[in-house]
Amino acid sequence: MNQIEISTSGLKLEDVVAIARFGAKITISNAAITAMDATRKHIEELANAKEPVYGISTGFGALAQRHIPQADRVQLQKSLIRSHAAGMGDPVEKEVVRALMLLRLKTMCSGQTGVRSVIATTYAEILNAGITPKVLEYGSLGCSGDLAPLAHCALVLMGEGTAYGPDGHERPAAILLAAAGIEPVELREKEGLALINGTDGMLGMLIMACHDLSVLLDQGDLIAAMSIEGQLGTDQTLRSQLHQDLRPHPGQAVSANNMFSALSGSEIIASHRHGDGVVQDAYSLRCAPQVSGAVRDTLSHAQLVAGRELAAIIDNPVVLSTGEVSSNGNFHGAPVGYVLDFLAIAVADLGSISERRTDRFLDVSRNRGLPHFLAHDAGVDSGLMIAQYTQAGMVSENKRLAVPASVDSIPSSAMQEDHVSMGWHAGRKLRKSIENLRRIMAIELVAAARAVELRAPLAPASKTGAVIASLREQVLGMGPDRELSSELEAANQFLVNGFSWKARL
Repeated sequence: MNQIEISTSGLKLEDVVAIARFGAKITISNAAITAMDATRKHIEELANAKEPVYGISTGFGALAQRHIPQADRVQLQKSLIRSHAAGMGDPVEKEVVRALMLLRLKTMCSGQTGVRSVIATTYAEILNAGITPKVLEYGSLGCSGDLAPLAHCALVLMGEGTAYGPDGHERPAAILLAAAGIEPVELREKEGLALINGTDGMLGMLIMACHDLSVLLDQGDLIAAMSIEGQLGTDQTLRSQLHQDLRPHPGQAVSANNMFSALSGSEIIASHRHGDGVVQDAYSLRCAPQVSGAVRDTLSHAQLVAGRELAAIIDNPVVLSTGEVSSNGNFHGAPVGYVLDFLAIAVADLGSISERRTDRFLDVSRNRGLPHFLAHDAGVDSGLMIAQYTQAGMVSENKRLAVPASVDSIPSSAMQEDHVSMGWHAGRKLRKSIENLRRIMAIELVAAARAVELRAPLAPASKTGAVIASLREQVLGMGPDRELSSELEAANQFLVNGFSWKARL
């Protein structure tokens, strides 16, 4: 497996996905080690000075005014992590926890947080060993860092708490570290704070959401084209002159071109190009590239923000290039929280138009000659009737999940932290929205594939036909009613597993 080096200049978006989701190994550059060691010397000088410095020789948050005696500072760091590891709820997904740790490690490697290099190298060892701290869903307000989630990770660094081993089983962290030959670390001045002060969880969720949505948009364009084909729609509204030339939103042009290309050579489309009496297709067909394209442009903005945040050095206080240690508010998650919420809105709308196309397939008054509910023997069989109910339920849930988290704020820490971003929660709900969207699209795919096959002997386009042929290796076509749940999930996995959509567009 490829190794990815973390240097003082950070990581690329695709690196985060490779490490967090696919387990790519990490190395730390010599330059990063040198930078961390140099900054640490400066922190230790400040720690030994008489004048208190926030995060180094004081308490935290509302307790920042208290000067902590040198003899108590190691205990201070332990107490900080233990008290902040206060999460509750269900365990967070492994890839999110890995992203959380990785992005904190990336910031440490900048050499501007003041931690010893052993902290960073031990984090890398934990990630490389496949040890995943048990992080619980609630505990971050998206400000002052993703505090509780990051504290649960730091607890494992100390040899405390619990984690999941490479085999997925939960065990005490001390046992897992020992089995991997990793020594727990005793934290010193500044280090506890540096381990929990970042937007790493919400950023990790944003990066993976951007990756997943990028794939789903390509898949969705091809599925929408199949729906246009199966419902005897026209490809003429997809011509580039109507998009790139007249309305220059880049995402719209991409989606229209994807759909137009996917329908090239379709006998089904050609069969009704003239004289079928239909003046215009319904909006869910005719406006498919406008909606998909708008999602693409929203995604482009989110990727821009994600890239900027990935390049950021988030800590408080932070060590500037001049050596000055400065308090700041860069841990506030507003920039990330906003785009997480923007994406949830776009995802909800993309799922909504997909469901509308599916519903048209099932309604005999609108599906242009197809059987009721695409059933084998309508009346005896119900076909895909209830599949649309399932789809509608997820569409409805995504509308609720589109309510922005970032407009909410609950004061904390005795009103010292009186405005928070809720970016972590925006990330949590976006993950669910994207999971729902994929399943919504899977149901449209099942319906569209049945409909296209019912247009035989007319042949579909080569691209849509190839998708149907590949789908049929896992999901049966028309026939008497059978249990649908497993087939719909198989279609969902067909999308998850990444059939080579790009090659087909």
